[in-house]
Amino acid sequence: MIGKLVLTLAVIAGAYLVVRARWRGESVPGVRLGLPPRALRWAATGLLLVMLGASGFYLLDDWRQAREVVEVRVLNVASGAETRYLARRGSVEGRRFRTLDGIEVRLADVERMLIAPAQAEVAAGP
Repeated sequence: MIGKLVLTLAVIAGAYLVVRARWRGESVPGVRLGLPPRALRWAATGLLLVMLGASGFYLLDDWRQAREVVEVRVLNVASGAETRYLARRGSVEGRRFRTLDGIEVRLADVERMLIAPAQAEVAAGP
């Protein structure tokens, strides 16, 4: 967490120094790489496309995982009773979840929840 904050502050400070030097008309050390501006523009465009592609892949993968059907087993610690439900992974939040049938289940203090991948024959249903 602290590393992310330090990295963000370093990037902001570096951008500030570059912009300030450009406003004053000074040359920025390390900016001139001896490459033509067209090549730098292509490199920046390529980097932007890679970043957008990686972000899109991450969002798509997160969406896919949230749509995955899982089996939720609710165990009553006091009585030992077990109830099984099918739900989407994205609908499980803390001590509550919504089943595929639309029923919202909230766990009591004496209940525990176990989440496991749904069996193929069960998940292939309607």
